[in-house]
Amino acid sequence: MPAADFRELPLSVIDFASVRPGQSVGEGLADSVALAQKAEELGYARVWYAEHHNMPSIASSAPAVLMAHIAANTSTIRLGSGGVMLPNHSPIVVAEQFGTLAELHPDRIDLGLGRAPGTDQQTLRALRREPRAAENFPDDVRELQAFLGDSPSDLARTKGIVAVPGRGTRVPLYILGSS
Repeated sequence: MPAADFRELPLSVIDFASVRPGQSVGEGLADSVALAQKAEELGYARVWYAEHHNMPSIASSAPAVLMAHIAANTSTIRLGSGGVMLPNHSPIVVAEQFGTLAELHPDRIDLGLGRAPGTDQQTLRALRREPRAAENFPDDVRELQAFLGDSPSDLARTKGIVAVPGRGTRVPLYILGSS
């Protein structure tokens, strides 16, 4: 069997928006902008941003906000959440946030979703997350898909509630997994 040719394989970067010792959060975020700009210049396909809370060395607690800033400072590279911890958020709010990003930066936004808390138990309580919220993950994903869709069945699933922006944007969804 011939060896695979990976030269055309799209490569991505994952950025935790690191804050190094002695560095301010603002400086760490500026480094994230510079990293995305360099990745774009080098031809990378995408930069992913994780959601972590209560971690002094990681400034990516709000991926959608970070992605908005970086999208405004780049022009072609795709940006994705890697990922939004859906049990920490309402599906309609995520649809509206990523729908807004998709409208402002067409064909550049991806939405990665995870079911882990992304933090410790005490911070979990501060996020007002229900202790069993992760059990609703499959239903929350389907609801989020419906908020981003535009078919009559999508509208029925959301009981007539429309995410604006969001509806019809069909932001690509990715599910994070681990073994």
